[in-house]
Amino acid sequence: MVTGFPGDGVRTFLGRMARATHWLALLAFPLWLVTAPATANAPPVVLIMGDSLSAAYGIEADRGWVSLLQQRLGGKAKVVNASISGETSSGGANRLPDLLGQHEPNIVLLELGGNDGLRGLPPGQFEANMADMIEVSRKAGAEVLLLGIDIPPNYGQAYRDAFTGVYRRLADDYDLPLVPFLLDNVALKDELMQDDGIHPTAEAQPTILDTVWPKLAPLLEANGAELAEAGQD
Repeated sequence: MVTGFPGDGVRTFLGRMARATHWLALLAFPLWLVTAPATANAPPVVLIMGDSLSAAYGIEADRGWVSLLQQRLGGKAKVVNASISGETSSGGANRLPDLLGQHEPNIVLLELGGNDGLRGLPPGQFEANMADMIEVSRKAGAEVLLLGIDIPPNYGQAYRDAFTGVYRRLADDYDLPLVPFLLDNVALKDELMQDDGIHPTAEAQPTILDTVWPKLAPLLEANGAELAEAGQD
């Protein structure tokens, strides 16, 4: 014989469920407090797409300007160096989408073009490759910093002007920060260049970092890096 009203069991069940939900909410709340700030305070990621000038060609890797940058930041940002000696703007454009998906950078530094210029690539093609990388980076939510380079005088002034003009035009068209010449205060000093006259020595790397830093630091701070103690070494 069944006693009681059919609704009594339902009410009892719902009451137990309500109490269980209440306790689960109380348990989950402290976990949210612990995990949310960790995500919010994650250091920004900097992806560097470069060639031999950023790949520490001819010197020890830990003395290159990119390694010096990581040391200066001291964990305030994560630096991913995807630079490859001999890299061109076409190669960079092909590799970049996968790297963006893998590392999800906040900032992308584009240090490419030197090998394009040395191979006599038409400036229009170089510009198209760079524009593609800028647009792909922005679509992925990253800010872009352009690092410009020059080519030797024997390529002719007209070609040099057209080549270096690509960086300025891209910076204007996309409203990007630009380091006009990565090897400023280095390229014309024999003691700071390797015997090939193209690649800087280990002694030149701090100067290169100091050339990049004024344009990079504001981007880092805008993305949450606290740089008060990350001044010049």
